Amino acid sequence: MKSRKKSSSSVWIFRFFSIGIILSLFLAGLLSYTYLVPKWVSRGKLYDQVSEVPFSHVALVFGTSDRYQGRENRYFKYRIEATSELWKSGKIHTIIVSGDNRSRFYNEPQKMRAALIQQGIPKQRIICDYAGLRTLDSVVRAQKIFGANQILFVSQRFQNERAIYLANFYGISATGFNAQDVGHKAGLKTQTREIGARVKMWLDVYFLHTKPQHLGEKISLPKGVIFTPFTLLKRNFLFFLTDI
Repeated sequence: MKSRKKSSSSVWIFRFFSIGIILSLFLAGLLSYTYLVPKWVSRGKLYDQVSEVPFSHVALVFGTSDRYQGRENRYFKYRIEATSELWKSGKIHTIIVSGDNRSRFYNEPQKMRAALIQQGIPKQRIICDYAGLRTLDSVVRAQKIFGANQILFVSQRFQNERAIYLANFYGISATGFNAQDVGHKAGLKTQTREIGARVKMWLDVYFLHTKPQHLGEKISLPKGVIFTPFTLLKRNFLFFLTDI
């Protein structure tokens, strides 16, 4: 009797560990897939050099706070610098700054807009999206609210990859310009969070069918212009004056 009980217990322990191993492998596979698939989808659509970026009527800059723990937020700083460089090079016509606007004391779009104006970009070319609470919201609202079907994303590579994956799912033609990233040590927390963000992204589009938290009435963007050597020279001259 005792040997039978021991045998039965051994079988259940073996089954328990087998199930645990299978679930662990499944979870590891899911994490790997959701992390890697945005890299595959965005291949050939991301740029590190401004000279290689094709012209885009609309650039979408993803929001973040200008300060972090009382110090300058380098993610914010590098995104502003990247957008300024694109504008100066005549690569973009209109800029959507999309972020969180949770209170009058915390307003990502307004902070970004003010920083871009300081860089010499005309305020009439910068449109605020105050309901970009997350990457999915910003991407979908750019199409549904602002009517943009071809977009250049501006952020660090990790977010651009995820944004292009979402754009591809929603039928938006998208490319991305990678702002300078934050060093590995300082950006470790963000990179760790990105693993969970990609799992959530995958669940949102295929299982939860998540929609933006806020939609609303459509907003027209400024009409396009044809860039000539004169207009680019004028832009660069204005930037020169702001740097004096």
